[in-house]
Amino acid sequence: MNKTLVAILVLLALALVAYNSTLLDFDNLFEGDSLIACIGILASLCAIVLLLIFVTSKKIEKKLKNN
Repeated sequence: MNKTLVAILVLLALALVAYNSTLLDFDNLFEGDSLIACIGILASLCAIVLLLIFVTSKKIEKKLKNN
């Protein structure tokens, strides 16, 4: 996967976090649309973590190949 594609995917996930955070109702955080927004935020954060793990694994693979 290309560095540019990973950066775009991370930016899209951050945009989803920002959008879902606007949908949160802090008075009723775990009810209705606010619960869906919480799930969307957690899913986007998981996607970011997975992409960062992927990038790190590719760097390790590249180092091992060079040695």
